[in-house]
Amino acid sequence: SEMMNYPGVLFGDEEVHRKLEIAKKSGKPIDGHAPGLRGDPARKYIEAGITTDHECFTLEEALDKLKYGMKILIREGSAAKNFEALHPLIKSHPDMLMLCSDDKHPDDLLEGHINQLVKRAIGLGYDLFDVLRMACIHPVDHYNMDVGLLREGDKADLILVDDLVNFQVKKTFIEGQLVAEEGKSFLDEKTHSTPNQFNIGEVSAEAFQIHSDDPSVEMILALDGQLITERATKTVAQKNGMLIPLPKEDILKISVINRYFEAPIASGFISGIGLTEGAIASTVAHDSHNIVVVGIDDESMARAANLLIREKGGLSAVNQKEERSIGLPVAGLMSDQACEIIGKAYGEIDAFAKEMGSTLTAPFMTLSFMALLVIPKIKMSDKGLFDAEKFEFIK
Repeated sequence: SEMMNYPGVLFGDEEVHRKLEIAKKSGKPIDGHAPGLRGDPARKYIEAGITTDHECFTLEEALDKLKYGMKILIREGSAAKNFEALHPLIKSHPDMLMLCSDDKHPDDLLEGHINQLVKRAIGLGYDLFDVLRMACIHPVDHYNMDVGLLREGDKADLILVDDLVNFQVKKTFIEGQLVAEEGKSFLDEKTHSTPNQFNIGEVSAEAFQIHSDDPSVEMILALDGQLITERATKTVAQKNGMLIPLPKEDILKISVINRYFEAPIASGFISGIGLTEGAIASTVAHDSHNIVVVGIDDESMARAANLLIREKGGLSAVNQKEERSIGLPVAGLMSDQACEIIGKAYGEIDAFAKEMGSTLTAPFMTLSFMALLVIPKIKMSDKGLFDAEKFEFIK
């Protein structure tokens, strides 16, 4: 699994290094997750045994990590998109690269994933076989996967594409069996249980209130297409001894609700989401997957959160006229519906959030990273604002 807690690696956290040693003794490659890490800290992180990173968002950062022997995965997800910045590496370091689709929403998956990156790379004039090795060979070799590589005696694991320009997949074979054709899967559907941990009752609007005499507050600045955030100090509105958002200035409230047991709601402020009405909420909120909600007022935020509490997890969006939600019954993270169904539903709620003013490419994907405490610079936890650089709560 990926080692997100790179501060723990750098600061010698005992539990983090115990996990790394277990992976090494088991012969497992360790994936990295260290956006922005460069220089000596990057070297130290890599020397701990971490072999890849899919979080590079500048060419300079990727080159720095390559210098220390780390392999780079060029990632293009729904929110974080790094292909444009990193594709020059295909010419200079083709043997050290792979492609990935990290945190990709179901409506985007219906359009494709790795094949889209291959098409873009070929369209930019990169060598066909360099690109195909990145897509097909390097992952199998690096992760020691039991997958055929079309050598004599291998399993027939392959795709048939229309041509070597567009890479539209026509047929998919696994161990010689045709499992999909023209976008239709022939795999049998599996029935399964829906394990979940959701142990709280509905919340009131009053629980989101922030009482303070000082309207100057530190807040999160969300960045479109990035997991990292910036921090800003801005002045919010005051009313009856409470701090309230200023939607016209793109200053909204963000709250995290512990879903595992009853606890006070942690609230603060965020800019960069862009909502001008209502609220959006999600239980896809790395790493603890509590409820994270952003809105223009406490009442809307409570309505959005309570939709998810009733569903025991999912995505929601509300305004004065409408309420929409997608239930994610498997741990509050996954749907039990087919991709075609959940993809259509996600596309609709994503469009609804944008109708409510969000200017983000993927509002719910960005929201999912606002509680990820190990990614700089500032995030919101169920215990309050957290400084991910100093690794301490902000008072």
